Formats: sequence, C-alpha cells, structure tokens
Amino acid sequence: MATITAADVNKLRTITGAGMMDCKKALVESDGDFDLAIENLRKKGQKVASNRADRLSTEGAVIAVVNADKTAGVIVSLNCETDFVGKNESFIKLAQDLADLALNFDNKEAFLATDFGGITVAEKLIEQTGVIGEKIEIRSFERLEGAFIGSYIHAGNKIATLVALSANIAGADEVARNVSMQAAAMSPIALNEAGVDAETIAKEIEIAKDLLRQEGKPEAMLDNIAKGKLARFFKDNTLVNQDYIKDNKMSVAAYVKSLDKELIVTGFKRAALG
Repeated sequence: MATITAADVNKLRTITGAGMMDCKKALVESDGDFDLAIENLRKKGQKVASNRADRLSTEGAVIAVVNADKTAGVIVSLNCETDFVGKNESFIKLAQDLADLALNFDNKEAFLATDFGGITVAEKLIEQTGVIGEKIEIRSFERLEGAFIGSYIHAGNKIATLVALSANIAGADEVARNVSMQAAAMSPIALNEAGVDAETIAKEIEIAKDLLRQEGKPEAMLDNIAKGKLARFFKDNTLVNQDYIKDNKMSVAAYVKSLDKELIVTGFKRAALG
C-alpha cells in the first residue's frame, strides 16, 4: 500500500477543492493514484448531485464582469442552497472565476461545455456539489454588448446588472454605473415601452378596466382612462422612463442626456438570487 503524505493530500486538495479528509480518503482508496482519486471524488459529486437534484438553490453569488474595452459584459449567478455557503470566500472566488470565463461565450450551453481546469464547467459544478454537499448550479447567464457597457454588483452579491450606452464618451463610466444601480434597485421589466410584450400590456389594460368598472366608471370612458394607467405602468416599470433614483425630478433617460444630448441607454440585463 502506498504511503500517503500530507503533501499528497494538499496537492489533491489544490486540484479538486475537496476537503482534506475527503482527499486523504480518496488517495487511500486509490492506493496513491491521483487520477483515480480525482475520478472517485467526481463520482462522489455525481452521487451527491443526484441526491440533491430536487433541492432549492436560492442562495449564492451573482457576478457581473465587463471586458477591457467596455463593449461586452456577462452576468453569472452561481447558486447554492444556503447563505452560509454563498458567503464563503472560496465559493465567491469560484463564482468570479466562472464569470471571468463566461465573458468568452455567447450562451450558457457553450459556457457549460467549455474547459475549466481539465474538466467542463458542468462537471466542475458536479464536483463542487460533492465537495460542498449542496446543490450547485449556474442559474443565470446574461450577456450584453454595446458601444459602452457598465456594471453594478449589489452588496453581498445578491443582484448584478449590466447597462449599455450608445457611445463611449467621457463620463460614460459613471452614468452607466448609476443606471446599473437604478436597474438593480427598481427591477424594471423592460428598457422602454417597445420592450414590454403584448401579453403584459393586454393584462395591464384589462386589470385597469376591471378596477375602473368597480369604481363605477362608464364603459365608454374605460379605454381612454386605461390608456392613461398604462402610461403610468410604463413609467414605473421601464428603465428609461422611471424616475431617476438620485433625482426624482428627472427620468433615467433625461439623466443620461444630461451628460450628452445624443446619449441613450440601448440595453440592460439584471439577475438576482431567488
């Protein structure tokens, strides 16, 4: 039987991220064969993942990353089961490393299939499920491109946002960050009126009409009054029409134009735990 040293255990722990006792056990069972020990640890992860497949993973870390020239960004949420794990330094580092890697991909499927330290991202998640003992998954994968991309991560890594502006000009960084904070705080459903789907609009109109009927308003007046209520819905729920949180005397669109009259918000992405 091979002699398992502390250096061997530490080496396997560095490779896999597994606990010291799990690493020692895996090396003993594999008679010092590192490849077999790694395989056994991954099989353990698969077993744990299978047993916890129906668990809710509503905690974790949401990370936003923007490329060097500020033309593309991604948001990745690495979800787990408990807040205790979600706040762990090594878990947050893993989330950051995954988000950095995700910046190179257009969609979640390609990202999950790419290499991460000799195994795929999907396999890494299964491995970490075995290491941590909780269901681990990538819940959100959002990508945004534009002339200038800004980002914001809310304290505690619970919410992350990306915002695209129409031009990379002096002051764009601050404006994009402020609008990203707006999107995090106010959770808009769309960029503007055009981004709200027809089903949502129809539902809001019908709700407004039902309330007006209950108030005794004449049927002939319902359409016009409902349109006014819909306009209010757009103001409250679309990013560029919302009151700017740092100065509610202007809209977000007006705030952006205060930097440059031609500047507009061209897109945003938001992801949150839960």
